Amino acid sequence: MRSLNRFAEMKRSGEKIALLTAYDAPQAQAQQQAGIDAILVGDSVGVNILGYSSEREVTLADVAHHTRAVRRGAPETFIISDLPFATYDTPEQAVASAKLLQQAGADAVKFEGAFPELVQVLGTLGIPVCGHLGYEPQHCERRVHGKTFEEAKRIFSDARALDDAGVFMLVLELAPAELAAAISHAIKAPTIGIGAGPATDGQVLVFPDVLGYAEKNFRHNRRYAEVGATMREAASTYLGEVRAGLFPTLANCSSMSADVLAQFEADILERRG
Repeated sequence: MRSLNRFAEMKRSGEKIALLTAYDAPQAQAQQQAGIDAILVGDSVGVNILGYSSEREVTLADVAHHTRAVRRGAPETFIISDLPFATYDTPEQAVASAKLLQQAGADAVKFEGAFPELVQVLGTLGIPVCGHLGYEPQHCERRVHGKTFEEAKRIFSDARALDDAGVFMLVLELAPAELAAAISHAIKAPTIGIGAGPATDGQVLVFPDVLGYAEKNFRHNRRYAEVGATMREAASTYLGEVRAGLFPTLANCSSMSADVLAQFEADILERRG
């Protein structure tokens, strides 16, 4: 369901909102079939799919490419796409970047940091914005943000400013549970936590983390499958069967009809003669 108002209604009714990241059509299709509330095409695509060393390497073209793939896989699901690092440094740049992602299939965009002026500018053009506070992968070190009084006060104030500017949703990443709860009660926009405790209005996780692509796990994550181990096992089994001559068999291919085969073999013999 691609209704922007649905998320506010879910917050008012106390219904939890479930988001996942997705980066390609099969992932998106599976999530749509499961009934996921919204899909985030995150800049996490860089580290998790493209082999980049950090989110800072992700380009606008990367996110647009993966947004198009996700939209093809989930035509009926609400899609939020990340504005990558250095693509929203000015209002003009933010507008151009957001419009490109809209054209690729995004219903809304997300950016990191407390920039209420960008929310207002994009909002006047009908571009919904999801905010992102706490740990900001594009801008700061990976740790819990908001454990000191000064940090907590700043993040709380930033959340209020973004809410007043008109964000329709706010991601809180690696923030103390108490701070996330206070923000969730203080602002109108639904809060979406990742490593921010159970009191937020919804949750988001990185799909490859959920699927167990890599051996490394995170405290905030729950592995609901072990796809990484399954992929390695499948590749190893395939390798062994090819080398042993066990795959393919005639069951994996097509054969000529008897009359065509006879004609073909006769032709070969004639050429040899």
